[in-house]
Amino acid sequence: MVVDDEKAIVYLIKVLMEREGFEVMEAYDGLEAYRALTGADPAALPDVIILDAIMPGMDGYTLQSRLRETERLKNIPVIILTGKDSRTRELFALSDNVFSFLEKPFEPKDLVKITKDALGSPKRA
Repeated sequence: MVVDDEKAIVYLIKVLMEREGFEVMEAYDGLEAYRALTGADPAALPDVIILDAIMPGMDGYTLQSRLRETERLKNIPVIILTGKDSRTRELFALSDNVFSFLEKPFEPKDLVKITKDALGSPKRA
């Protein structure tokens, strides 16, 4: 799942991941993503979430916190897309469901590698 308020970023990541053979769910803010995740059949949940930290409405930190509080969602690894602001990293630093951070603008190959690493992580048990 890709969650970002910038439609161009969502589209870029969707195309990138589909070329790698992944199916991609899209959401354009945290609330939309949360509703989709909590309403989804457990078999349809994403294996990883690529999440923008700063969005209007429900931001990435709030969504990630709600995921941690929800039993069936708490083990989905989250990759945080962030700017160079170190305060954003500090907010997420102690969250056990955050797999990695990636600064915008990012190299597509780096996102693919981090995503594949997250999918192979033992943390997903």
